[in-house]
Amino acid sequence: MWNSPTEFFAMGGYALYVWCSFGICAFVFLMEPLAIRIRHKTIVRRLQREVMAEQLDQKGSK
Repeated sequence: MWNSPTEFFAMGGYALYVWCSFGICAFVFLMEPLAIRIRHKTIVRRLQREVMAEQLDQKGSK
């Protein structure tokens, strides 16, 4: 139980650990959707190149 905002932010002497943990979690939660979006775009581009290469191979073999 905290009697003041200062005690709350001090977290009973564990403030560095607690607030760094919250900060790292917030960072990961923000970065994960961005990383997923980048991976998705990369996969889509790779698949498009594979489809185009396959189409060129089919046209070349005719």
